[in-house]
Amino acid sequence: MPSPRPWCASVVRVGDIGAGNIAKLANQIVVAVNIAALSEALVFAQKAGVDPEAVFQAIRGGLAGSTVMEAKAPMMLDRDFAPGFRIALHIKDLTNAMETGNGVGAPVPLTAALLEMMIALKVDGHEGEDHSALVQYYEKLAETEVARSADALA
Repeated sequence: MPSPRPWCASVVRVGDIGAGNIAKLANQIVVAVNIAALSEALVFAQKAGVDPEAVFQAIRGGLAGSTVMEAKAPMMLDRDFAPGFRIALHIKDLTNAMETGNGVGAPVPLTAALLEMMIALKVDGHEGEDHSALVQYYEKLAETEVARSADALA
């Protein structure tokens, strides 16, 4: 018998009405932080002269590995920022997380920093791109571009 919810792996009750929205915002915080950490790491490797593809391969099976890394690192390395989850939508969610955090007295400093990074990307015209385009924020700061090495393309 097919699952009544084929689009999800599980359903978890997190609380009363409104709790699901908090869980969604918490998810968006974690996703944004993961994408930012991955972006920073790949730009760090590129700028240091180490193949970011090799770094991705080396760390993906360890504790740093994640579903976000598996989905977003190839996009960053291929310069493929075709929208899946757009920067503009992540700005909306992080804004909601900021407002909610402020409203309940929960400091969210990483969320605040990521929101500013994504707004900077929007100002640069990237709001319609996938949130993996966050790597471009770091690339601009470091004056470098993450890409697969010529050996990886051969």
